[in-house]
Amino acid sequence: MRLSIPALAAGLAMAAAVADAQQLPVKRQAKPTRPAITAEDLMSRLYVYADDSLAGRASGTPYHDKATAIIAEWVKQMGLKPMGDSGTYFQSVPLVRRAWVASSVAVGDATFTYQKDFGVFAQWVPKPFDGADVVFGGLLGDTAVHITAEQTKGKVVVFGFTPELAARGVQVEITAALTRPVGGAAAVLLPLLDNVPSEVRGFFMQSEMISVVGGGPGMSLPPVIIATDAMAQALVGASLASAKWGAMTGRYTGKIELQESQAAARNVVAVLEGSDPLLKNQFIAIGAHNDHVGVRSSVVDHDSLRAYNLAVERIKDRLEPGKRPTKEQLDAIKVNVDSIRVIRRPRLDSIANGADDDGSGTVSVAEIAEAFAKDKAKPKRSILFVWHMGEEIGLVGSDWFTKHPTVPRDSIVAQFNMDMVGRGAAGDIKGGGPAYLQLVGTRRLSTELGDLVETVNKMQKTPFTFDYTFDAAGHPENIYCRSDHWSYARYGIPVAFFTTGLHADYHQVTDEAQYIDYPHMAAVSQFVHDVAMAAANADHRLVVDKPKPTSPNAACKQ
Repeated sequence: MRLSIPALAAGLAMAAAVADAQQLPVKRQAKPTRPAITAEDLMSRLYVYADDSLAGRASGTPYHDKATAIIAEWVKQMGLKPMGDSGTYFQSVPLVRRAWVASSVAVGDATFTYQKDFGVFAQWVPKPFDGADVVFGGLLGDTAVHITAEQTKGKVVVFGFTPELAARGVQVEITAALTRPVGGAAAVLLPLLDNVPSEVRGFFMQSEMISVVGGGPGMSLPPVIIATDAMAQALVGASLASAKWGAMTGRYTGKIELQESQAAARNVVAVLEGSDPLLKNQFIAIGAHNDHVGVRSSVVDHDSLRAYNLAVERIKDRLEPGKRPTKEQLDAIKVNVDSIRVIRRPRLDSIANGADDDGSGTVSVAEIAEAFAKDKAKPKRSILFVWHMGEEIGLVGSDWFTKHPTVPRDSIVAQFNMDMVGRGAAGDIKGGGPAYLQLVGTRRLSTELGDLVETVNKMQKTPFTFDYTFDAAGHPENIYCRSDHWSYARYGIPVAFFTTGLHADYHQVTDEAQYIDYPHMAAVSQFVHDVAMAAANADHRLVVDKPKPTSPNAACKQ
């Protein structure tokens, strides 16, 4: 799933981590799969797809090409028809590779280093700069602050945050900064680095970014420097809480520029033709994203990190919605490394394997495809299988596919998206368990689709307990807008998003195949298969009875 740029005993957390690790091996030999959707088959596929040899499957890398070749070989063996470019299973998506070059910044006697004290973030194409005057923009969230475009023009604008705004998360903080009059600024500097989770810190410290050709939204925006509190205060010359907004405070001496080169990645597209002469020209689309976030810039001890992150999650479980752990709470977590070493040797790790995100969805769609392909009774409508690239860099692959579909777009009756369907236990998410499943979007465009999902669930041997919490309008996690189903929904295509939710290993190097709940994932996969079969065999097309987005280019609203 796309990242949102949004007194506990650690020994207990470590015990939980080790118990999980001992249930399944780190490595496992793949076995031949069977037509039925089984936990064993899902395990065989995922241990291959989330292996270290694929180096995190980042879009635009040879490892992503290797991963998509695995999917293509699977569907070829199933006998599915290729629906990519030029009679292949691949739909190429043009990308650009952007590498940041940033120099250290000296402020008095202090020196601040790139990728240690600050990172650079921009999902657009900002202008490079080589030094600029610094102005303090004030505390975002303070309604008395009204810095002007003239004050920020050509400057590095340092912002702070009121506690109330900071409590709303990183995505809100960055949005608040970029909606100020900073279009003409050289850069915006935000002191976020000390108080974000490790996975978000790793995202901000990347020196290279793969993105869609053209740069995306906000083309006129400056780069955002994500810095430590110490760096921000040094540039302002005082604590941010006491500094005067609008004041010139010194000079940013560093250089930031962007180097670009061409790249490409690919969707994998296949189809099972329907059995009805007329209805086979309509499609039920089932998808997942085939990419993840690659290799981290730093190496960590896998088990220690997992113990720490599990402890953080336990703290979060006790907080009110929207609240984040304080620095004091995080500092209180102590990981007993000696106890860990009794159990196993250090395991250094830098690969974000993405077993759940979204290896779980990828292999589940493959298992569903195999079940459809091998079943003698074929559905009336055709089933379109799309493994989208680039979800992690902004829904790029699904955006490209829905803009350049390989079947008529208006022939797609519904799209079922599977992203992170491999967990969902009580230890992973509050309220989780063997029957836990989150649903998002099922009634946003078609009441009938939502009813169909509920009806099929009642027919399951063990029905799921649906969690619709994250489908609520305005929910701060913004899940409806964070995965590939949105690219279809914006065109008025009914969607259903199936997920077992976020957890402590989300976007971490610890998201590995050994921690997946395969029986649960098999049950989810069978359920999605059954929903797709019901939609494919219905005597009429799903009725769209809710307002469609006013334009496919309009911003998504949770």
